[in-house]
Amino acid sequence: MTTKIDQMAKAIETDAGEALPDLRQALSEALAHTGRVTTPAQILLRQAREKSGLTQSAFADRIGTPVATLRDWEQGRFAPPGGVLCLLRLLIKHPELAVELAEADPA
Repeated sequence: MTTKIDQMAKAIETDAGEALPDLRQALSEALAHTGRVTTPAQILLRQAREKSGLTQSAFADRIGTPVATLRDWEQGRFAPPGGVLCLLRLLIKHPELAVELAEADPA
């Protein structure tokens, strides 16, 4: 197994043009299925929040969700509902909608 990991790491580092210090450990975890799994919903959520430039707390407020729920979604404890996923896709493609959400908020 170590030889396979070393071969893969060397190929990836060659493509990257630099040494990647934690790569061998990450590959080992991936092959052993013990590493962290990131879901597409988590990636979508983080992309939308990063595009908005808001903190977790501010983004949760902007989309009308408790910050604890947003954290659960980002950490993969629970998946966001379909309507939220749709909103996230819109916010990624049209970040200005986050501003419009804030302006439309009656609170």
